[in-house]
Amino acid sequence: MKTSKYLKTIAFCALMLAAAMPGKAQVFPNTYINIDWQVGVPLGAGFADKASGWGMNFEGGYFVTPAITVGPFISYQTNLQSISRQTLDLGNGSALTTNQKHALFQLPFGVTGRYNWLTDSVFQPYAGLKLGANYAEMSSYYYIIKQYTDTWGFYLSPEIGVSIFPRPDYRLGFHVALYYSYSTNSGDVLTYSMDNINNFGIRVGISF
Repeated sequence: MKTSKYLKTIAFCALMLAAAMPGKAQVFPNTYINIDWQVGVPLGAGFADKASGWGMNFEGGYFVTPAITVGPFISYQTNLQSISRQTLDLGNGSALTTNQKHALFQLPFGVTGRYNWLTDSVFQPYAGLKLGANYAEMSSYYYIIKQYTDTWGFYLSPEIGVSIFPRPDYRLGFHVALYYSYSTNSGDVLTYSMDNINNFGIRVGISF
């Protein structure tokens, strides 16, 4: 998708910026930036319900206190599912016999907050919460046709994680997090329906 290509370009630019940073410097004082690869596992979904590593997360925050950060985030996730050949009753005497590829694309964005511990150590754990909006697109591909519906919903995502800085005085390290996300998106494609989206997943990336 075009959106994922744009976000990957942003990620590449951010990585180059991080590599060029001097030892103790930050892009902005009293801040952090994370760029993560993301794996998402749908929970109780009836549409595109297979785990997928087609995701990334971008976020940053400002230390309003030595322990609390607040800032923006944006991420994306695509989950896929293959549907064997079947006949769908479309109503009004119409039917469709085909195999399908289902895709669920999500683009949540908004505000993230964290409470951080041990901010001067190598391992810096935290608990966080993301709040915002979620754009989702449900797509069914069959033959050369794409049928889809797009929706908007409210997004909520608690997470726990740790930033690892091998040299605490050098603000460039690794990031690992576990997250759960819930959004209020709902929609219909062909004879398939979706009511709310629940995900569980992991993020692994860099932090600076």
